[in-house]
Amino acid sequence: MKRLLAFVLCASTLGLAACEQVQDDRPATSRDFPRAYRPVSDTGSNAFSTEQIRDDRREAVTVMDKANISRGMTVADIGAGEGYYTVRLSARVGESGRVLAQDIDEDALRRLGNRVERERLDNVSIKLGAEDDPRLPANSFDRIFMVHMYHEIAEPYAFLWRMRPALREGGQVIVVDVDRPSSQHGIEPQLLFCEFEKVGFRLVDFDLKPEIAGYYAQFEAVGERPEPHEIEPCAQPGSEGNALSG
Repeated sequence: MKRLLAFVLCASTLGLAACEQVQDDRPATSRDFPRAYRPVSDTGSNAFSTEQIRDDRREAVTVMDKANISRGMTVADIGAGEGYYTVRLSARVGESGRVLAQDIDEDALRRLGNRVERERLDNVSIKLGAEDDPRLPANSFDRIFMVHMYHEIAEPYAFLWRMRPALREGGQVIVVDVDRPSSQHGIEPQLLFCEFEKVGFRLVDFDLKPEIAGYYAQFEAVGERPEPHEIEPCAQPGSEGNALSG
C-alpha cells in the first residue's frame, strides 16, 4: 500500500514518464530494494590523504587493533583505492592470511595491482566490484573493511544485503567515516546504524578516534537476512519517523 501511494503521488506531481525515469536512473539489479533517501557523495580521490600523514597519526594501526586483526585472518578491503589499508592488512594477517582488495574503479585497481606486484604481496588478490554488489565470495571473511567510502555507495541496501553472506560465522564489518552529511563526503552515525540495521546487522562497537580523523563503527550480522521487499528505508537524520515509504 505504501509503495502504491508513493507511486500515485509521484505520478500526480511529476507525471508517469517522470516516475519511470526516476526508477530508470537506478541499476536494474537494485530495483527490488528501496531507494536510499539521502544524497550520495561524488566519488572522491582514492587517496584520502597521504599515507605518511595517516601513518604519523597511527590510523591503520589504531583501526586494525580495534578490529582485532591477527595472523591467519581473511579480510576484504572494500573501496581499496590506492591500497593504504590493503598493504597494511597484508602485513598484519601474514603469509597464512588473505586480503581481498575490491574497488569499482578499474584504473585504481590497475595501479593497486602494480603495487601488489612491486611489493610482492603474495597474500593479496584483487577484484572488481559493482556499485550495488561487492561481489564477494560467500562465507569467506573474518572482517570486511569499508574505510572512508560508505558515503559513496548509492545503493546501500542492495550492497549490504549482497555483502552479508560473505561473512564467516563471527565475522564483522568495520566502517570508518566522518560525521557529516553524505553530500559532504561523510555520513551521520545514526543514519549509518539505521541502514545496517535494516539489512540485519547489529552495532557492536562505536568510537570517535582522533587517529582516524573520524569515527569507527563495527557491525555483526544477526538473525535472518530480510527479503529485499521487506526492507524499509531509513529517514534522513532530523526528519520525522525512522523510515520512509519505498
